[in-house]
Amino acid sequence: MSPTPPAVSTNQDHQAVMHPYIPLVIGVFAASSASILVRFAQRDAPSLIIAAYRLTIATLLLLPALFRRWKRDVLPLSRQLILLTCLSGAFLTVHFATWITSLEYASVASSVVLVQTSPIMVALLSPILLDESLHPQTWIGITLAFAGSILVGMSDLCLSSSGVLACPPLSSLVGGTALKGDLLALAGAVAVSGYLIIGRKIRVDIPLLPYLAGTYGTSSVLLIMLAVLAGHSFTGYEPITFVWFLLLALLPQIVAHSSVNWALRYIPAAIVSIFLLGEPVGSAILAVFILDEIPPPLRIFGGIMILTGIVITIISQREQQPADA
Repeated sequence: MSPTPPAVSTNQDHQAVMHPYIPLVIGVFAASSASILVRFAQRDAPSLIIAAYRLTIATLLLLPALFRRWKRDVLPLSRQLILLTCLSGAFLTVHFATWITSLEYASVASSVVLVQTSPIMVALLSPILLDESLHPQTWIGITLAFAGSILVGMSDLCLSSSGVLACPPLSSLVGGTALKGDLLALAGAVAVSGYLIIGRKIRVDIPLLPYLAGTYGTSSVLLIMLAVLAGHSFTGYEPITFVWFLLLALLPQIVAHSSVNWALRYIPAAIVSIFLLGEPVGSAILAVFILDEIPPPLRIFGGIMILTGIVITIISQREQQPADA
């Protein structure tokens, strides 16, 4: 018999207080604000500084609660769990550093498409590293959602005129400095895949708060070091820029990443990564109201494909759950 794919965890010792998909959806919408907030912050600050402030503020916000629960949640942790938590933070750092830097060389479209290959990587690695095989219908959802993300990415490059879609030649996307940007974006996808897989592996054994503080704290220290090595200053920015830093720490980091890491205790990493493909859809919706940007038809169609792929994934997991009970 073929291996049975995992469904949402039903272990009574780790039963979720709510359906795991609820905070995951909330997290995806919170993550959707990141691109808009980063765009505002980039008017005044380098990308590495933005990432460093985002993770540092998020870590500082978590520390008071962590200290209150230090004896109960932190002291019992094994050295292996602590090391894996720090490794997760290192993967998160690589993701931020490589993907953000890729935008300096490659187009936003090609960078976004390549970094969104992470669900495929997670799905391929999960049977090996997590012993989690996916339902065949889930692969259909992954394929459809990824195809939709390609259309969303291409919508930034291709122009429609008189019903004819005109796109730049492939050589302009993969040649010269663009190739460097594409490789950096691909490295970002590998890094976020490692971040999700480690989270899925150890979240059953480590409480959420110390995992978040350890992961974000490690990432903040490494990002500060990278920013210093790059010669960036941490001061001298406009007051409104620090507001963007704070909002990035609260929404995409505290709300979004924390919701994702909470869900990883109950949902396979591959399923969580598919949900994250919904981020550009949420960003497009927010852009309509905040930036008055109307998405082109290609982006709307790609967004519909992404949402359809996510729905197919949810249905495949619900159908599998009785078999696993």
